[in-house]
Amino acid sequence: MARPPRPSLYISVDIEADGPIPGPYSMLSIGAAVAGRQDADAYTAADPQARTFYRELRPISEDFVPEALAVSGLDRARLLREGAEPKAVLYEFSAWVRRVSGDAQPVMCGYPAAYDWTFLYWYLMRFTGASPFGHSGCMDMKTLYATKARMPLRAVAKGTMPRHLLSRRRHTHHALDDAIEQAELFSNLMAWPGMQTGAS
Repeated sequence: MARPPRPSLYISVDIEADGPIPGPYSMLSIGAAVAGRQDADAYTAADPQARTFYRELRPISEDFVPEALAVSGLDRARLLREGAEPKAVLYEFSAWVRRVSGDAQPVMCGYPAAYDWTFLYWYLMRFTGASPFGHSGCMDMKTLYATKARMPLRAVAKGTMPRHLLSRRRHTHHALDDAIEQAELFSNLMAWPGMQTGAS
């Protein structure tokens, strides 16, 4: 008899950065919120404000893209003085992920996941040498919606989604605010049966 799979704990993660790729550019803040748990028979949404993580980091290089920095509104000069050391933050984040996951396997979820996962995974490997999510433990909410809605991935935007799936929270480009907002979106997507013929 096959053993049941381990549950998954989905953690919504949002990062703010000062450029398009990690290494030459820096992750300036990270926010995370527990979205919910998937057991063998059901997904259970969590209160996304109940278990959260937020830190602001010291930049790791002198390079930045002004337009990228403007999105978050973070003060890079302040972070150079007061931001936490990336190594300390990533070790703290990894410990938090393991603690909230308990017996479940943690899965990062993002909207879209590709950008945030690129920075998160690079920083985890660069500063801790390991990832609590493994090398592929991430889920993209755009892909999840595209599959359920039977839409081409590149046609997906929040504006194309039924309003009842969206969080009522504002997207502020503050990493914790957005992680919480996206945790609600993720739970709504997980509960949604998908696009039915003639319905939304």
